[in-house]
Amino acid sequence: MAADQRHETLDTILGGALSLVQPLAGYRFSIDSILLGHFARPRVGARILDLGAGCGVVSIMLGKLYRPREIVALEVQPELAALASRNGALNGLPHMTTVCADLRDSTAGRVTAASFNYVVANPPFRAHGRGRESPNLSRRIARGDGGAELCDFVMAASRYAAHRAGVALVFTASRTAELITVLKSQSLEPKRIRFVHPRAGMPASTVLVEARKRGGIEVAIDPPLILATERGEYSEEARRLLLMQPADGKPHA
Repeated sequence: MAADQRHETLDTILGGALSLVQPLAGYRFSIDSILLGHFARPRVGARILDLGAGCGVVSIMLGKLYRPREIVALEVQPELAALASRNGALNGLPHMTTVCADLRDSTAGRVTAASFNYVVANPPFRAHGRGRESPNLSRRIARGDGGAELCDFVMAASRYAAHRAGVALVFTASRTAELITVLKSQSLEPKRIRFVHPRAGMPASTVLVEARKRGGIEVAIDPPLILATERGEYSEEARRLLLMQPADGKPHA
């Protein structure tokens, strides 16, 4: 059985192309992970590192879209790391390896410094101690309470990225200036930026940034991504990216 229905769900994304087992309660991936999986542009045959991989959704998307030589999914929570490993097998990715370790630990097994061509990360959006605390421990850790924060993710990305390697992150738009400052402090130069807006005319809620290890200072600003129409339905581009249509035709929160 792919999922234990007492504690897990089996969900499909990308029009049913990928299946993922997730915890029924606890941390579950959001649309941000799917947007990151599409935004990232590793080369075919790259060696990819997914920092804070959760159940492995971004790793699995990149494995299917770009045929990398190897993917290492690094996740600190044992339960989520086990799910990422199961999901890799479920989706036929023998070149995906899961490592259960803290990204702040520079001695994490099988994760060698300066050895990856591409690094992806979905850091916690809110700063430690800010906002309402979740009663679920797994969600609290994933959102940064007592776990790694933005600077930790960026330092790890820089540590493991090879010279001129790409690094792609999804983050809250309200902290874009902070994100860019931290990236540049770690020799990761932003090269491509895209803002995501809930609807046209609304402020951006999310930012996608691709940086390059010791890259030049030029940066391209991609056209904004509008997630929903005024009627609350997915925009044409969002539908194309998600390749799924909820029964009510409206985005999920």
